[in-house]
Amino acid sequence: MSSAGESASRARQTKDKVRDLNERAEQTSDPKERRRLYEEARRIQEQSMKDGGRAAEDRPGRRAGSENDEFSSR
Repeated sequence: MSSAGESASRARQTKDKVRDLNERAEQTSDPKERRRLYEEARRIQEQSMKDGGRAAEDRPGRRAGSENDEFSSR
């Protein structure tokens, strides 16, 4: 599988895991367990976003702060 394919697969797995944790949190009646599940889902999602940002910076032709970067400050 290509690097892009592996990244897409990991992203899909992460999204599925977060969705599963949120669904389990909604279904439980224990407030502590609900909070734990929501926090785990949030932590996984935040880590995924951080990892995704790092991966975008590592792509060939992309430099943080380059003129071609649509989010650079001018």
